[in-house]
Amino acid sequence: MKYLFVAGAPGSKWSSVVKNIYWSPDFDQTDYSDERTYYHDATGEMLLMHIGAYFDPDMEFGSSWRNFTQQSKQDLEAEFDGPFSGNGIRIIKSHIFCHHLDFLHHTWPECPIILVERPDDACLGWWVRCGEFGITYPDYSGYYKNLQQMSKIIDNQNRDLRNYVSRCNLKPMVDNIELCDTLGIDYPPIEYRQNYINTDVNVYLNQNVA
Repeated sequence: MKYLFVAGAPGSKWSSVVKNIYWSPDFDQTDYSDERTYYHDATGEMLLMHIGAYFDPDMEFGSSWRNFTQQSKQDLEAEFDGPFSGNGIRIIKSHIFCHHLDFLHHTWPECPIILVERPDDACLGWWVRCGEFGITYPDYSGYYKNLQQMSKIIDNQNRDLRNYVSRCNLKPMVDNIELCDTLGIDYPPIEYRQNYINTDVNVYLNQNVA
């Protein structure tokens, strides 16, 4: 696989899901830079939570993705590859993927999709607690604009993601060990172990079976 796609609404805790597989040696980590990190203390301890490139309309990458499915595969892959310069699987994460899961699956059938879900109000509350529009990376101010609009967008993204999970009959993962085993990738270091039930997050995986 060249890409691993990740979809989830703001506040879904998708960043923690990514962070806790990111340091697997199978991933290309060249999208990392100090400018592409964000620390917050929503858990009671100041921790690095956002890591690597984020893609969405009006963000650093994916800025033109308001018409995502109207772009060519070649142009989209050029955008995917923008922050990377190394080898390995490239994690491509975007909130708007929630609306385009069938497109992703049909256009890149060899590339798995991680789907991350929490209740709508829990997503909004967690995103606010994590810094809302004061989050320094990624910058949410362009596309999401204000809390009222953010609330509606979260509801819509979660709706489409849940419909896809239900239609594909996807089952939740227990932890990132199960996720890595199912993806067939090496584990990250032991300090990145994450139990999804204990951290109040629902994680699903859609991939074609070889």
